[in-house]
Parts: sequence; structure tokens; C-alpha cells
Amino acid sequence: MYNILLTAFLIICVLLIACVMMQPAKTSNDAMSALTGGAGDLFSRKKARGFEAIMQVATTIMGAIFFIVAIALVYLSSH
Repeated sequence: MYNILLTAFLIICVLLIACVMMQPAKTSNDAMSALTGGAGDLFSRKKARGFEAIMQVATTIMGAIFFIVAIALVYLSSH
């Protein structure tokens, strides 16, 4: 059981990294946001749509699965 979970954990790690890397950039990279820390963009955020929304949901789900499997691995390794 431990080996199966460890293999699943490694696959989940790779998928989580892919989900994070595929998310589009959210910064505007202009001079004012660099100087002010992006405080002007605080209330100008738009709701994610399309591919960006799908990637946010996929990243959240993969992160939750990552933590669940990690906790299961810790439990199995201690018993």
C-alpha cells in the first residue's frame, strides 16, 4: 500500500507542478506596480474566465489531493 501511495504521490507532484506552470501571468509588469508593490491593482481584479479559471480549479484540486496523499503517507510510514 505504501509503494502504491508513493507512486501516486510522485505523479501528483509532477501534475501539480504542471498545473502551476501553465497558469497565465497575472502581473502587468509596469513601472508603477514595481514601485508601489502593485497596490493600485487591488480593486481592479477581474474574475478568472476560460482557461485561467480551469487552471485555478485544477491547481486547487491537485493541491488538496497532494496534501491528502502526503498525510496518508506519513500515517502509513509511522505505523
